[in-house]
Amino acid sequence: MKNNPTYLLFFLGLLLCLLLFALNLSIGSVHIPFMEIVGGLAGKELSRMSWETILMEYRLPKALTAIFAGIGLSVSGLQMQTFFRNPLAGPYVLGISSGAGLGVAILLMASSAFGWTIYQGGLGVWSIIFAASSGAILVLLLMSLTAWKVKDSMTLLIVGLMFGSAVSALISVLAYFSEAEQLKLFTIWSMGSLGGTSYSQLTGFFIALLIGIIPVLYKIKSYNAMLMGEVYAESMGINISRLRWAMIISTGILAGSATAFCGPIAFIGIAVPHMARLVFKTADHRVLLPGSALAGAIILLFCDAISQLPGSAQTLPINAVTSLIGAPMVIWLILRRNFSKEF
Repeated sequence: MKNNPTYLLFFLGLLLCLLLFALNLSIGSVHIPFMEIVGGLAGKELSRMSWETILMEYRLPKALTAIFAGIGLSVSGLQMQTFFRNPLAGPYVLGISSGAGLGVAILLMASSAFGWTIYQGGLGVWSIIFAASSGAILVLLLMSLTAWKVKDSMTLLIVGLMFGSAVSALISVLAYFSEAEQLKLFTIWSMGSLGGTSYSQLTGFFIALLIGIIPVLYKIKSYNAMLMGEVYAESMGINISRLRWAMIISTGILAGSATAFCGPIAFIGIAVPHMARLVFKTADHRVLLPGSALAGAIILLFCDAISQLPGSAQTLPINAVTSLIGAPMVIWLILRRNFSKEF
């Protein structure tokens, strides 16, 4: 990040992110003028009390959730692609999101399925983060063991899909034995949504993001060396075992916390790191890490704006929108780019 074009790209990206942030606060079933939004965020009272309630209680937490989730999923996807040296690695494809879903399913439905008392009443902020992160880390550990045995990228993807199928089967068993109310809670969660996040949950989400990103910042030079392979990284004095654990813990917390609050969101973790490489034209993680985080926030804010169907009271599931946008993007990237130069 030493040349002016890179700084310019980050500046333009921040402007676009702020524009989309303001757009998300403005659009919806009730239109709020832009200047009213600026005044409300600055602490001034809005012209209408209903606008202030909508802005501060619903739209602002939702927009912040989109930013946090975009950062968490894109950074976790970047780590997985680098560590596995697989251009199609990501939380959703390799079953990490399914593992997080299993943790949430146990938290929500195990009490009625097996008579356990894990979940009682409302969701605690840290309980859902812990459950989702634990499930994600469990699947990630299994994938790491598999990657140690299997070097072929396509085989690893197939194994990831099998892990995801097995986890989905366990969730189906829990759903079969659960009560109607808890099954409804999990079904709504699994559709994916950025809304309904309280400020206390946002605080927990933000702290989880910080905890998840710290290992990446601490090991960022090691990730650059990993692009040349484990043998090269070891020759540079890097402890592969410690790096593996740092990646597992970081990715589990980042992807797990995002999945916990938003449900499974597809394609952000796969597509965004490649977009960052395409825009910034570098493989240096000192640029790709903040670049992927910024791009993830932009893309998820954009998807959220589409999902709100401006002028309508209806809202599309965020996972459906990210899939409609992300799937063609991934196909285009695969057809257009030569991944062998980077992995």
